[in-house]
Amino acid sequence: MTDPTRPDMTERPLPAAKIDPAGRSPRAGSKRDKRDVHGWVVLDKPIGMTSTHAVSRVKRLFAARRCGHAGTLDPLASGCLPIALGEATKTVPFVMDSRKRYRFTVKWGEARDTDDAEGRVTATSPDRPTSEAIRALLPAYRGVIRQVPPQYSAVKVDGERAYDLARDGEAVELAARQVEVTRLDLVSTPDPDHAVFEAECGKGTYVRALARDIGRELGCFGHVCELRRTAVGPFGPETMISLEDLEVLCHRAAAGEISLADALMPVETALDDIPALAVSRADAARLHRGQAALLRGRDAPVFRGPVYVTVEGRLLALAEADHGEIVPKRVFNLIGLSGRRKKG
Repeated sequence: MTDPTRPDMTERPLPAAKIDPAGRSPRAGSKRDKRDVHGWVVLDKPIGMTSTHAVSRVKRLFAARRCGHAGTLDPLASGCLPIALGEATKTVPFVMDSRKRYRFTVKWGEARDTDDAEGRVTATSPDRPTSEAIRALLPAYRGVIRQVPPQYSAVKVDGERAYDLARDGEAVELAARQVEVTRLDLVSTPDPDHAVFEAECGKGTYVRALARDIGRELGCFGHVCELRRTAVGPFGPETMISLEDLEVLCHRAAAGEISLADALMPVETALDDIPALAVSRADAARLHRGQAALLRGRDAPVFRGPVYVTVEGRLLALAEADHGEIVPKRVFNLIGLSGRRKKG
C-alpha cells in the first residue's frame, strides 16, 4: 500500500489524451487508455443534452476511469451540472445533499402531464394572473412544504421509476413529500402568458411541481417552459464551463500548452461545508490503513461530526470526529492527475 505521507503522493500530471476535432480519444474503447483523473468539472450543460450524455462526453475528453454527476438535469434544462471524476465520486453525496438555485419561466394557461414544455396538454384556461396575485401566493411555497412529485419523475413506486410507469400509461398516485424552499421570488412578467422566477431549494424539490401547484392555485394552470440551474452547493456560475470551452482546454493540454489539471477543480471543493483537519504523517499513515487516530492537545478537535482530513496540504480521508478520536470513513488515493483550478 502506498504511504500517503511520502512525496510520491503529490500531484503528478499526466499528458492530456489525444483528442480529435469531435472530442474523441483515438482509442476511447481501450481500457489501457483510461487514466486516473480526480476532480470536478462543473459543466454548463446545454439544452437538449441528457445528463448521462454530458457525463460520457466529459469522461471521454479526460479518458477518465470513473465519472459521475451530482444531480440530474432534464434535457430541456440548462446550467450547473457538477461532474465528479475519479476519487471525487466519493464526495458526490455532499453535493447531492446541498441546496440548488434555479431561474425558471412558467407559461400560464396550460397544464401538461410532464409539468414542462415536453409534455401533453391536459388542461387549459383563458385566465392569466397579475403580478400582485403571484407575489401574494409565493409565501405559501417558501420554507418547509409538502410537495407531490411530478408523474414524470425518478421517484420509485414499487421498485419502478414513476416516469417509466407514466410512459406505459399507468396512473400512479405519488405521495406528498416534505421539501424545503429557502427562496422563491418573482423576477419579472415579460408578458401576460409568462412569469420568470428564481428559487433556492433543498434536496428532492421539483421546480416543475412548484410551477404546477402555483398555476393550479392561481386558477390558470401553468408549466415550466424554461429552466436553468445556476448553482449546486459550492458550485456556482463562476465555476461553470461550457462543453466547447472544456474541449478547447483539452486540446490545449494535448498540445502541451497547459496542464489538464487546470481544467479540473480539486476533489475537496465539494467539502466546503465541513471542517478540515490537518494531521501528522504518523496519524495519516494510521488513517490510510483504515485505523482510527487519537489526537491530543491543541490538535484535538473539540466537536463531533464529519471532517475532511489533510496531511501536508493534501486530501487524505473523509472521517468522523468524536472529540479527539478520528475514524476514517472514505480514504482517498489521489495518484494520477488531480484538479487545481480555483473558483472565479
